[in-house]
Amino acid sequence: MKVLIVGSGGREHAIATSVAKSPKVDKIYCAPGNAGIGQIAECVPIGAMEFEKLVAFAKEKAIDLTIIGMDDPLVCGVVDAFEAEGLRVFGPRKNAAILEGSKAFSKDLMKKYDIPTAAYENFDNAEEALAYLEKADFPIVLKADGLALGKGVLICNTLEEAKEGVKSIMLDKQFGTAGNRMVIEEFMTGREVSVLSFVDGKTIKTMTSAQDHKRALDGDQGLNTGGMGTFSPSPFYTKEVDEFCKKYVYQKTVDAMAAEGRPFTGIIFFGLMLTPKGPKVLEYNARFGDPEAQVVLPRMKNDIIDVMEACIDGKLDTIDLQFEDNAAVCVVLASEGYPVKYDKGLEIRGLENFEDKDGYYVFHAGTAMKDGKIVTNGGRVLGVTAKGKDLKEARANAYAATKWIDFDNKYCRSDIGKAIDEA
Repeated sequence: MKVLIVGSGGREHAIATSVAKSPKVDKIYCAPGNAGIGQIAECVPIGAMEFEKLVAFAKEKAIDLTIIGMDDPLVCGVVDAFEAEGLRVFGPRKNAAILEGSKAFSKDLMKKYDIPTAAYENFDNAEEALAYLEKADFPIVLKADGLALGKGVLICNTLEEAKEGVKSIMLDKQFGTAGNRMVIEEFMTGREVSVLSFVDGKTIKTMTSAQDHKRALDGDQGLNTGGMGTFSPSPFYTKEVDEFCKKYVYQKTVDAMAAEGRPFTGIIFFGLMLTPKGPKVLEYNARFGDPEAQVVLPRMKNDIIDVMEACIDGKLDTIDLQFEDNAAVCVVLASEGYPVKYDKGLEIRGLENFEDKDGYYVFHAGTAMKDGKIVTNGGRVLGVTAKGKDLKEARANAYAATKWIDFDNKYCRSDIGKAIDEA
């Protein structure tokens, strides 16, 4: 079969790597892709938001399955565009992708269906938000309602910080139209855990757990990023936590979306906070996490095509989803200065060191081809992933592998997975 993957980052490279393992697949295309994806798929110069061109390409090439990796096209209705032309596509429709596209919607859904989450209020008006903050407890969390590349969340320790946050989100539009509405939420403490899941509209099958590191600098300091590294499984995601979430979070979310006339097919990413009062939902995403996909997918035993087709056909209940009894750690190699300002076009050396290395992966996030050489083309450049029998071995392997690669402004955190030592 022929498969088209839509996206250009490390998540899409991880998806493409899994798809390439399927004996059912003989041709992979990726739009627009990157230099790493181009080694296992044919990259085509169509942007992820160019729906008409994507649909026309899928029809021209008789694509059997299109997999949407990114959030923006999902929220804007790319699945609807494909389905309207009778094309098979994996991902939620626009009316279901709102689960990620609007934080206000998802918070209201959780309140209505009694899914545990932080207390909150939604605001369309900056003056009302500022008045609310005058009586609020601190620290407090401000969230731009729409998509903001994982950066539209501000944790404010004082009233002055919060006022400045409202100004930057709602008035200065730091995150564009994502800040037209804003959620103000109680600050929760505890361990963060990510759980990805496959969903077919009624059945949900959760994947192995993971934990992301969002801050740019060691010790969880610096600005929020799209993710500086991750590990799987999380030692803090215990059997008790899993049982609680299966009862009060996972299936209840799927049932809630169906009850709202928004049946969800695709991936639901549950961002959880393990608070002293029990697990609560921090956020939902409507697609694979990035870089969570880079540690979860390499550990999945199933043929990803079988699972995705079962979701589309409403037959996920027939799938026995299984993961390897091991661990994986991903360390992101970024450009110095990310997420603010950084150079591009710098040659990457040493990628050949990963060839024929079982249990080691290098997922391209921001790369391009220039004069026959692979160069940096983004803030997050590569995700170096390694497996191990346990988290400590996987972490040691991943950091050893980061030394196999070099480029002039290479930067990575030195403490990805350090929490493992505290488990």
